[in-house]
Amino acid sequence: MDLEKKPDPEEQPRPQRSAPPAETAPAAPLLADPQGSLRASDADRDRIADILRDALAEGRLDPEEHSDRIDAVYRAKTVGELEPIVRDLPGARTHRPEPEPAYGYGPDGADGPAENLVAIFSSNTRRGRWRVSRRTNAFALFGNIEIDLTEAIFEQRLTTINATSIFGNVEVRVPENISLRGSGSGIFGNFEVVTLEGVDPQAPVVVINGYSVFGNVEARPKRGKWITDLQDKLRKHLGH
Repeated sequence: MDLEKKPDPEEQPRPQRSAPPAETAPAAPLLADPQGSLRASDADRDRIADILRDALAEGRLDPEEHSDRIDAVYRAKTVGELEPIVRDLPGARTHRPEPEPAYGYGPDGADGPAENLVAIFSSNTRRGRWRVSRRTNAFALFGNIEIDLTEAIFEQRLTTINATSIFGNVEVRVPENISLRGSGSGIFGNFEVVTLEGVDPQAPVVVINGYSVFGNVEARPKRGKWITDLQDKLRKHLGH
């Protein structure tokens, strides 16, 4: 008599284990904006809070929604997290800070009186810490004029110097980190401008125009002289 073979427990197929559920990626913060990675300042948060305050006063937000958004403002770490909070409100575009200008330039259209430097059988020197006019007229007749801009304060990006030398000499010295350009001629004399292009596109530009007759007009950078604030700006930009 055949006996029914009992199945060996060790030979029985083991139940397959179900794969663990895939981990769900954490949801991105509601107010995240990958384009706005700039860290928010207290001034940025205050500007957003002002927009929300005005919206509450105008009835655009109820007190509960205003409170929720204010909480989000002061939890925000970046400018990108602040933007969506007021995206549906008037004035939402006014909170982003404007880029800080590299220099204290005045309006492009502003123009004051030209500075006149004259040397007739004499000498005239302009150097040290002084405010450069938008236009300077230098006239040397049997005389000598020296214009040193290496420590000058530029209140405009473009500075023009009109230099005329008759049996005289006009010398212009500029820092090495600005742009220097020129156009002129020498009649039995010398007109020389050493062209220079500043690394920073916002650097001051000095243009020398004019002519010399039996004289000399010369403009060149002064070795080792830099505008201090521009030098600091470049170091930060280059990570030095």
